[in-house]
Amino acid sequence: MEKPMAASLEECDAMIAAAEKNGKILSVIAQNRFRDPISALKKVLDSQLIGKVVHAQVDSLWWRGHSYYDLWWRGTWEKEGGGCTLNHAVHHIDMLCWMLGLPKKVSAVISNASHDNAEVEDISAAILQYDGGLCAKGALAQITSSVIHHGEEQQIVFQGEKARVSAPWKVAANTAQANGFPFKEQNEALIKQLNDFYESVPKLAHTLHEGQIDNVLSAIETGSKPAVSGEDGRRTIELVTAIYNAGAQGRTVELPIKKDDPFYTVKGIMEKVPRFYEKKASVVEEQGGNITF
Repeated sequence: MEKPMAASLEECDAMIAAAEKNGKILSVIAQNRFRDPISALKKVLDSQLIGKVVHAQVDSLWWRGHSYYDLWWRGTWEKEGGGCTLNHAVHHIDMLCWMLGLPKKVSAVISNASHDNAEVEDISAAILQYDGGLCAKGALAQITSSVIHHGEEQQIVFQGEKARVSAPWKVAANTAQANGFPFKEQNEALIKQLNDFYESVPKLAHTLHEGQIDNVLSAIETGSKPAVSGEDGRRTIELVTAIYNAGAQGRTVELPIKKDDPFYTVKGIMEKVPRFYEKKASVVEEQGGNITF
């Protein structure tokens, strides 16, 4: 099914339970995992050549004009389930969850700075606290989700104990002098090792949607688990939900989100989230122009 998996964790759990009960394969679209730069970056992280991750930076920066939210189903919590965090940054959030897993705690601010014809947020900023796995104790990550950024520059950056890597691909590796300041020259041997490893990762036979569809068909044929399962889709929704929870209530949220948390259900979310503006425009069709990718 297409992203996002659902508007609440309750709905995600119902879908997963239905698939298990009926012996069906459930997969959620996350086509960016099937891009060579993202696939190779994941393997670099798994190799631990950069050491433990100490900080991650996700910039999911998009731009949409004011009329974007005039379309009848956009811009309300009820019909769209959320704003840019759920519907635009969902791909970057999936990539972060895939690479690092879920954090322990989430703090966030959600706001609407440029679209007074929408109830939902057009920008959010979240700080995630990790502790374990590929991450060092006390590691942080930051996610900026936006539809107000001109230029739409997007990146996912991992700072490790030994080096920095990212998509788009870029490497840096500082080493310390006796006084703690970095040498002017970087660790060229490690940079070469990382570049060589990245280039050695085999290219995917199929990419983007084609790659994921091929994977799902193979899972159906072999009875195996798809690369992006229902549990993966749920994990992304859990992090999005934590951002909304923290942003709406002005508090740090601990994961996992429990079933008695108001944000576990659509009903609870609808009661707790802020309506930044009243949606006044409601056009049936988009008014000309092209959809950009």
